[in-house]
Amino acid sequence: MVNDWEAAEIFWRDVVGVAYEKFEKIGGGVRQHRFGANGTVVKVNHSRNALAIDPTIHRRLRIASDRVDDPTVVHDPEGVEIELVPHGFDGVTGIEVINATSTSSEVSRFWVEGIGDEEVDFNRFLVGDSLVRCVHIPETIPPTVRSAAGFRYLTVQVTDVDREYARLVELGFTGERPPVSLGTTARISFVRDPDGGYLEVSQRAEFTGNPIP
Repeated sequence: MVNDWEAAEIFWRDVVGVAYEKFEKIGGGVRQHRFGANGTVVKVNHSRNALAIDPTIHRRLRIASDRVDDPTVVHDPEGVEIELVPHGFDGVTGIEVINATSTSSEVSRFWVEGIGDEEVDFNRFLVGDSLVRCVHIPETIPPTVRSAAGFRYLTVQVTDVDREYARLVELGFTGERPPVSLGTTARISFVRDPDGGYLEVSQRAEFTGNPIP
C-alpha cells in the first residue's frame, strides 16, 4: 500500500521492470494498480488517505528477473525490500515471499493443511507456482491493521471462496473478513495466519469463469 503512486509506478516499471496491467477501484479511497510478475500479480494499492505505519510479517519479495546476473536488493518508496534474482536462482522461477514467523509448526499447518500447498523445504511452501518461505524470528510482531504503508497481505485464488473461508475458520484459523462481492469482478475474504499476517482468499470471475453472485 502506498500514498505516492507516481513514485511507486516509476519504481515497479523502471527499476523492477514488471509490466503494468490495469487498475481497479476497490473502495475506501483506494485504487489498485496491478503489475504482472512471472504469472503472479503484484498489487500496488494507492490510498488517497494518509497510511499508518504498522508492523508486517512480510520481510522481502524476491522476483526472478532477466535484468540481473546476481541477486540484487532494491527498496520501493515505502522501504519494502525487493530482491531481483536470476531465473532459477535458489529455486525461484517466479516470485518468493519471505515471511517472519514465531510459530514454525503452526505456520506449516496453515500453509499445508489450510491452504493446501506443498512444503518443498523446511517452512518453504510451493503456492501454485510461487514460493512462500517462513523464517523463524522469535520476536516477530503481528500487524494490527490491514491498511497501512508497505507490504500488507498476500492473495490466493480459489474456485469457491465461501467454502474455503468456512473451512479455514473450522480448522481454527482466524477469519478477519467474511466473503463479500466486489461487483461482478470478484468475491473476497481475509483470514489471518498464525503470526497475524493477512491472507486474501479470492474468487475472481476472470480466473474461475463463473459469475460472482
